[in-house]
Amino acid sequence: MEKQIIECVPNFSEGRDMNVINQITNEIKAVKGVRLLDVDPGEATNRTVVTFVGAPENVVEAAFRSAKKAAQLIDMRQHHGAHPRMGATDVLPLIPVAGITLDECAALARKLAERMAKELCIPCYCYEAAAFTPERKNLAVCREGEYEALVEKLTTQGKQPDYLPEAFSAEIMNGPTASPLADSIRRSGCTAVGARDFLIAVNYNLNTTSTRRANAIAFDVREKGRPVREGHPITGKIVRDADGNPLMKPGTLKATKAIGWFIDEYGIAQVSMNMTNLNVTPLHVAFDEVCRCAQNRGIRVTGTEIVGLIPKRTLIDAGKYFLKKQNRSTGIPEADIINIAIKSMGLDDLKPFNPREKVIEYLLEDGDNASANKLIRLTAKDFAEETSRESPAPGGGTIAAYMGALGAALGTMVANLSSHKAGWDERCPEFSVWADKGQALMTELLQLVDEDTEAFNAIMAAFGLPKKTEADKAARSEAIQQATLRAAQVPLRTMKASLKVFEICRAMAAEGNPNSVTDAGVGALAARAAVLGAGLNVRINAASLKDRDSADALIAEANILAQQADVAEKDVMEIVNSKL
Repeated sequence: MEKQIIECVPNFSEGRDMNVINQITNEIKAVKGVRLLDVDPGEATNRTVVTFVGAPENVVEAAFRSAKKAAQLIDMRQHHGAHPRMGATDVLPLIPVAGITLDECAALARKLAERMAKELCIPCYCYEAAAFTPERKNLAVCREGEYEALVEKLTTQGKQPDYLPEAFSAEIMNGPTASPLADSIRRSGCTAVGARDFLIAVNYNLNTTSTRRANAIAFDVREKGRPVREGHPITGKIVRDADGNPLMKPGTLKATKAIGWFIDEYGIAQVSMNMTNLNVTPLHVAFDEVCRCAQNRGIRVTGTEIVGLIPKRTLIDAGKYFLKKQNRSTGIPEADIINIAIKSMGLDDLKPFNPREKVIEYLLEDGDNASANKLIRLTAKDFAEETSRESPAPGGGTIAAYMGALGAALGTMVANLSSHKAGWDERCPEFSVWADKGQALMTELLQLVDEDTEAFNAIMAAFGLPKKTEADKAARSEAIQQATLRAAQVPLRTMKASLKVFEICRAMAAEGNPNSVTDAGVGALAARAAVLGAGLNVRINAASLKDRDSADALIAEANILAQQADVAEKDVMEIVNSKL
């Protein structure tokens, strides 16, 4: 299952006092599982834009804590800056990155806004995807009048925020004696809490120095397009509607904004684009369209510059898109897919492009200290040596998962060799599907390599719990049973995943490149060892469970899976032997 990751980009109404800014960002850094990616203060705007990512529940907690601290430190009655604002925490958007939808982020945003109003007494508007009414999707509508219109909006029906403090009434804002609640609200102002799609800022490099031509390409593609003119398309009179507004000819790319400009640093013109909905217009689609429109004007796109960070799926989708255009298998390792994306779109045209520094998921992964200890990060030699040591983990369950991963890898290898075999070009899509399945299984089983060891370590940790009192003993016993149940469930998942490997190996033995039939056979043997080996771990851990109904059910299921693996392995080996 894909790990859920969201991004949060709150804007705080303080851009000059680093002591205040640091206290706010320290609240974010204190939340486990959250990675602070960027802090961008602006003196003229008196505003700081902060970016952090992590699991949804952790990010929401960090957002709440930072808003709480901002309300304590920033007094909006004294605030002045060039940027529109209405609160100490002015805007607080949640953005889906991986494994979560925009609608789910919107639901989280509404709960966060409700909590902020209830616990922090900060009135909150919900905007963009979290808005309750169509007009409030527009942030400008929510922030109309800015902080100076605070009292009017709080006391006027139809203008009030979506969530108000429980004890709020319009009278307290206009009463002769300021109440503590009114004083708190005047100090903090309002916050707009919302959910929006991930926005990518990207520049397309052109082999020209002409800003006018870069602009022309931008107008060709951006959703807004260009004004309709009478006669000459550039110098002709702009056509207007009955209200005097220019009539626009839309561009070819939805959910994009673009202009052309010249960059002194590089000595080239670029099409600079903001992409506001990657589900509507993915990066690779925009790249191809900019290339097409540039070529129509005698210009070539030489590369692409990503500004800021991107979700991994952006590069994965692009890499697979270009592989399919080449009639190549998409079932190759993730790093190879991303490299295809980098080279296809020229992401390294102006300077080196390092995915570990630009992809949000990799930054989170590299920032997780625990990830440094994962077994799957070891070399093959180090993994074998770690297994050989006197410590009980990694053990048989971990090795079984790794055997399953190797079986999936071998089946996938045969699929990829078959997809690229001379004379079999028309069969590439067929083998690519098998390779994709194999990569997914390999990834799942590699995750189970570490999960199995983590499950065993959890049992050891439970045995180490205190047992001085009866309450201690009861808690320790329950913890041991829960950890033991997990230690039986994880290898059962290994069995189920490894059993799926036979389907790939059988298909490749029967239909794949005949020169690699023995590789498919070895893959099946590895899969059988994985299923039977994981089954042993199910049985030994289930034996320690007090809940015998659950234990018997686990063992019965494991026995059935082991029998199915025996049959499947014999079936594959009969095909292999018939071709030798």
